[in-house]
Formats: sequence, C-alpha cells, structure tokens
Amino acid sequence: MVGSSFQLDGKVALVTGASRGLGQGMAIGLAEAGADVIGAGISDMSATREQIEALGRKFYQIKADLSQPEAAKQLVLDAVRETGKIDILVNNAGIIRRAEAEVFTDEDWTAVIDVNLNSVFQLCREVGNHMIENGSGRIINIASMLSFQGGLRVPAYTASKHAVAGLTKSLANEWASKGINVNAIAPGYMETDNTEALRANEERNAYITSRIPKGEWGKPEDLKGPVVFLASEASSYVNGHVLCVDGGWMSS
Repeated sequence: MVGSSFQLDGKVALVTGASRGLGQGMAIGLAEAGADVIGAGISDMSATREQIEALGRKFYQIKADLSQPEAAKQLVLDAVRETGKIDILVNNAGIIRRAEAEVFTDEDWTAVIDVNLNSVFQLCREVGNHMIENGSGRIINIASMLSFQGGLRVPAYTASKHAVAGLTKSLANEWASKGINVNAIAPGYMETDNTEALRANEERNAYITSRIPKGEWGKPEDLKGPVVFLASEASSYVNGHVLCVDGGWMSS
C-alpha cells in the first residue's frame, strides 16, 4: 500500500533548530509520521518536546552551538550514544544578517557561512559516515528561494543557500549508491522569525505577497508533508532534488 511507504515508525530523526518556526514544524511532522526526534540547538525546545511527546513519540534535546567548529562532530556522537542511530538528518538551523553589500562586515559574513554552510557540510559528513555504515539514510538540507535568486541586503545568506543547493547535489551523486538519499527543501516566504523584518515593512510585504501566486505567506506546517515525503521510502528514487515549497513563487 502506498500509504505505508510514508510511515516512519522506528526511525530516529535529527533536526537542527527545532525550537520554533520551520524546524519545529518539520520535527512535529516527522513525529506525526512515527519517528522519534532529536532536537539540536541552543534554544529551549520545551514547546517542541511537549507537542511531540503528546503524539506518543520520544523527544531528545541535545545542546549544540553549530557556530563552533567541533559542534557537529560532538552532536552526532551524543545523538548516536543517546538513541543508537540516526536514520534521518534535517539540516534546518540557520541565521541571517541584513545590510547593504558595501557595508556588510566580515564578522557577519563569517557568522552566516559558519552556521548556514559549514555546519551543514560537517553534519552531512558526520551523519553520512554513520549512514554509510548502516547502508541507508535520508539527509534533507534546508535551502531557500535564495538558492536560485539574489535577494536584497543578504549577500552571505544568499551565498550560503546557493552553496547548500550545490552541496546537496554533490553529496547525492556520491552517496545514492550507498543507500543514502540527499535532497533539499527550498521554502518560499514563510512566517518565521527570519522574515519578521520583511513582514513588518508594509511596502515589501505587499510586494512579496503580490508575487506569490497563492496570495499568502507560507507557515511552518506547510513543510510537514514535504519533509515526511523526503524522509520516507516514498521518495526512494529521489536524489539530489531541491523541492520548492513556495506557493508558486518560482513559477511566477
């Protein structure tokens, strides 16, 4: 039955940045499909824990500052020690800094690249080794509309998200034959903390909304179905794909 191919019973998913927003929405979606969840980050995740445990699934929180170079390796060691395995990795944690390119600082550039790109590769590498040993796994990176477009006043974020799309394809080429599916989700304009400044700007908000064919911003729960699909056997022949969840933005 096709429905059973979407089930994640017995699976363990590691989701970075699961305290709120898109990460929380995806973590809950994975739990609804049957997975136990490891939430990784520096923020309090009690709200995520409450909702996942209410579903009868296990939730583990591991503190990890992904801006630090050794954090990814330690996180994976801690996660495997705690749960015994990682079947699914969702690289969601990310930050953004806004300024005109001519005054964008080295400090802001480095901070964004460290979290949005370097930690993504490091986690893919560390979890990838674990999955290669097990002969299977699903890695889902979180890209962006700015994996395809230039944006305004976000040069480091745009560079990092272009790189995430490329990294996803590169790893898919290497690991598809090893039983590991590597794909990405590119959310459109979503109601999250990262877009609060845009939504507060009436002119920009109106312009963005007018360009979305669906006519509204997305919400974290809109990523539940896509992340479950890419984490499950339903996507067993999907490799190196960047799935846009954008209300039609990229087609407009």
